[in-house]
Amino acid sequence: MLSPFEWMIAKRYLWPGRGEAFIALVAGISVGVVALSVALLVVVMSVMNGFRGELLDKITGLNGHAVVQGYDGKISDWQRLMAEIEATPGVTSASPMIERPLLTSFGGRVEAIFLRGQTDADLTELGDKVLMGDIRSVSGGSGKVAIGSRLAQNLGIRVGDTITIINPQGRTTPFGTSIRQVGYEVGAIFEVGIYTFDEKFVMLPLKEAQTLLLMGDSVAQIEVTVTDPDKVGEILSPLAARLTGKAIIADWKAMNSALFEALQVERVAMFFALSFMVLVASFNILSSLVMLVRAKTRDIAIMRTMGATRRSMLKIFVTTGSTVGAIGTVTGLMLGAVILFFREPIVSFIAFVTGQQIWDPEVRFLSTLPSRTDPWEVLGIVLLALGMSFLATLYPAFKAANTDPVQVLRYE
Repeated sequence: MLSPFEWMIAKRYLWPGRGEAFIALVAGISVGVVALSVALLVVVMSVMNGFRGELLDKITGLNGHAVVQGYDGKISDWQRLMAEIEATPGVTSASPMIERPLLTSFGGRVEAIFLRGQTDADLTELGDKVLMGDIRSVSGGSGKVAIGSRLAQNLGIRVGDTITIINPQGRTTPFGTSIRQVGYEVGAIFEVGIYTFDEKFVMLPLKEAQTLLLMGDSVAQIEVTVTDPDKVGEILSPLAARLTGKAIIADWKAMNSALFEALQVERVAMFFALSFMVLVASFNILSSLVMLVRAKTRDIAIMRTMGATRRSMLKIFVTTGSTVGAIGTVTGLMLGAVILFFREPIVSFIAFVTGQQIWDPEVRFLSTLPSRTDPWEVLGIVLLALGMSFLATLYPAFKAANTDPVQVLRYE
């Protein structure tokens, strides 16, 4: 704890006098560099966490946490298999699904799509993502489909238009295989928020997908949702052993391993690189304190002759430097919060000024810049900044504490 005398001197050194404008400038730069480094670390880590979290939520929200697939692309006894999956501890739900790459045409234009057939209950879960139309009109064998917003934009499709879905694997005739083409009315246009899904996916009821693909009562996959997505492998490992030779299980980690591993590597690399800014900020604090000690050498010698101990000098300058780091850290946290709150307008402004598209959804998968702040990471950033600031004060503080008043005052 600081004595009233030590705290009074530390406060005076935090605000150098009029004749010490350069020292005040260096101290102000130190606060600014600490604030910027902390703000950048908070912003970058929050965006990286948000990117991973949004991708995980959107991917698992549309695909579940895992899928069970038949070796030949078909699961005939899917009712029995689904009951076995639902009985597995840790599994919350399972539903049949068909997903195939096909073609669609509209107005003379052809696009590659992913056709997905789902139960009516699964289709209605898209309700909060529908931009136009009614997802309930798609269910119940009405001959309607729901398409992604990017696909609708690329082909110029509106609700009520009729698109043609092309299945190259049609019926076999004496003259060869006939391509199967079926027209469907667009009942809803949805936007998941992942560019690839919004550009390619076409949703329709499971029964109609089975009819279009000539699959009878078979399905292609069974979508599985578990209680803890991060432990999906452990939860489904007993089931995978029982399904050996019958079907395979692919969880979200395996299906998107390259993407999430790249995100993790980028996250660690960005934290390591930006941490050097905190090191630079600590050097600024060190340099400002060194100049302060040199400027206050006479004052230090006088205080020593009046009874101030070396310990008091040490605490005064450690407190001064640490306070500069603390002020910069708090300022950085506030600045980071402001940047994260206004991140979308900031991105739009930068894109407007530079004339470049900063956040390209075709590259970044997500249509908006996400953010999720982890309190524990913020605590780690704060401790890093305060710890480096404290270490930067030790050399000048020991230099001040070891000042010999006799040598200083001899020529005064």
